[in-house]
Amino acid sequence: MRTSIRRPAVLAATAVAALGLTLTACGGEGTKDNGAATPAATVAATVAASADGGTSGSATAASGASGSGASGVVTTTRIGVKKKALAKTPSKSSSNAAPKARAKTPACTVGDVKVSAAKQPGVPTTHITLTATNVSGRSCTLLQYPLLAFGELPQTSKDVPPVAKSRPGTPIVLNAGTPAYAAVRINNGGVDEKTHTVRSFYVNLFAADGPAEGSETVIAPKGGIAVDDAVAKTGYWTYELRNGADEF
Repeated sequence: MRTSIRRPAVLAATAVAALGLTLTACGGEGTKDNGAATPAATVAATVAASADGGTSGSATAASGASGSGASGVVTTTRIGVKKKALAKTPSKSSSNAAPKARAKTPACTVGDVKVSAAKQPGVPTTHITLTATNVSGRSCTLLQYPLLAFGELPQTSKDVPPVAKSRPGTPIVLNAGTPAYAAVRINNGGVDEKTHTVRSFYVNLFAADGPAEGSETVIAPKGGIAVDDAVAKTGYWTYELRNGADEF
């Protein structure tokens, strides 16, 4: 009975090396017949795969010498190396996304927004709410607070000061068609000798380097509003009126 003994991988590799030397020494004898060179190459590939542990991605494929070749050299190609390199290549879409995200939204101009006014609930009326809606068809940033002029001419009107606590923590960026709001105190309650009736007034916006050019005429709520210039003040533009911050 013939007993089969499994030799270690090192002995198998040594046998392959010896076989290679024998083929080289024989010179053309091992390469005259293509059919004779192929079995040796196949054995070399099989032993190399066994010595490598048979793990996926590290197997080798062997090919014999071609046609009239005299070298008898067995060429091996390791599979899986190219795939690993391609996996590390970043996609173009991810690299192009960053510049768009960093693009700065321009400041809203007077022509970009439509401003309207409404009385806040309560009698007598002490506050109005300004609504600025983006009608430009693109996004823009509404800077700081509305520049108000309750006089007959914006150039000669008293500036209405802002309320610092109303300032929001983030810029007010308006997408096309979306609004922002600002609360405005117009008097301390009621009509008296200190107030004057306003039926329309002017609103200007801030540009990046200061007040923008021009202004928009806003129609006052029905019946007009009683304005006391000495106590009038405005809140900052915000996405919605907030308890506390817009109560002044």
